[in-house]
Amino acid sequence: MHSLLLSLATTPTPLPTPTLREGISEDQVTPGLLGFIMTAFFVVATALLIVDMVRRIRRVRYRAQVEEERLAAAAAADVDAADAQDGLDGGPHQAAPDAKGNGPSSGLSPRE
Repeated sequence: MHSLLLSLATTPTPLPTPTLREGISEDQVTPGLLGFIMTAFFVVATALLIVDMVRRIRRVRYRAQVEEERLAAAAAADVDAADAQDGLDGGPHQAAPDAKGNGPSSGLSPRE
């Protein structure tokens, strides 16, 4: 095992060739103009999709926030209307005692 590691460590690695092999042109190994255009198209399309997605997410968040505020305002208006209605018809509030000082003055005779 030791001899195998030693032989792998001492084996020289091949040097890369500085030029292309014969029969191969530079257009065959580089993406060229078409590759650049396609890559640029995908980058621009991805950027536009990300911008559109962020815009849609903001719109959904804004609509949810407006809906929550609308519901809170409606609930507050309902509470205010209920309080005003209770104030008009006496509601659950205690009425003042009658002239004799007996119970509420609702027109009913007091129990004896």
